[in-house]
Amino acid sequence: MENLVKLSARQQKVLRATVRHYVATAEPVGSKALVNSYNLKVSPATIRNVMGVLERSGLLYQPHTSAGRVPSDSGYRIYVDELVQPSKPIARQIDQVLTHRLDWEGCSLEALLREAAQVLARLSGYIALVTLPTAESAKLRHLQLVRVDENQILLVVLLDSYRTESVIIQFPQIAETASSSRAALDRELQILSNFLTEQLRDQPLSAIAALSWSELDQVFQQYIETLQTAIQALAQRQQGTQAQILISGLADALSQPEFSERQQIQNLVSLLEDGKEQLWPLIFQSDNSARLQVWIGSENPIEPMQTCALISSVYTKNSAPLGSVGILGPTRMLYENAIAAVEAAADYLSGAITQAA
Repeated sequence: MENLVKLSARQQKVLRATVRHYVATAEPVGSKALVNSYNLKVSPATIRNVMGVLERSGLLYQPHTSAGRVPSDSGYRIYVDELVQPSKPIARQIDQVLTHRLDWEGCSLEALLREAAQVLARLSGYIALVTLPTAESAKLRHLQLVRVDENQILLVVLLDSYRTESVIIQFPQIAETASSSRAALDRELQILSNFLTEQLRDQPLSAIAALSWSELDQVFQQYIETLQTAIQALAQRQQGTQAQILISGLADALSQPEFSERQQIQNLVSLLEDGKEQLWPLIFQSDNSARLQVWIGSENPIEPMQTCALISSVYTKNSAPLGSVGILGPTRMLYENAIAAVEAAADYLSGAITQAA
């Protein structure tokens, strides 16, 4: 979002100090508090004048006439865009804890991402949101055909998102092939599995379903038409579906004073439990893998989130967006730590997933 407000160096210092003090105390900030806590090297009167300018610019506001000032959503936006220095110690801590806690040899990807969400929530103090890899963008890694009985075969597809899809296929013609023993049929299915894996690897199911299968190989024509129908069914099953969002840290984050109203808590919990289809486009934007996404307060199009800030970044495999990792908390957020935590978690997951592939 482009910023139209241009601040002087002094105004930047006062805004930075006001945001930090308010984040730390949750109390409206006065000029004396800034003089006592920050080395601004100016008088309280000068700070009051600067805060007045920031208020008239819409970056601060007074919740009550006798109170100090608090940052507005616009004030937080300038702070995030121009004044934040992500915390390097927090980034190192996130990377170290994830490296220590996540066992890439012994767990499924979902279990690892769930653990990553718990680590992110615990270290940040906010709600952690991690999406599982999207199904529609996943590509075939391995295909296996397994005989179930006389005329049924199980088709199992392993995707590069580490999830599997399967479907039972009816093959009446197999039972009619009297010359094929069970052992011979199993060998034939293994050869076909290897052949199709080699031919179709690294292609999305939607693209595989649209192939001209008749060109693959004449040797396996008794299977090809039925297999094509099965792949099309798997591709259609994935269309329009969205990956699951793993959520961690909800109880601790809701203890923040911003969530003191019962109705506000209920609306936010309802969104996280039942409204994930609304949340999804904000968390995961597959066409913008390089840029950190930060939604602050009223910028959020979803009403229950308009007192919140959402920070997210995609994790990738070989630079291709796979899923996302994010933090949701009040706008009175320690952005230095939150941004560093999200970026570090996304970087760690991208590197680990690419290396494990």
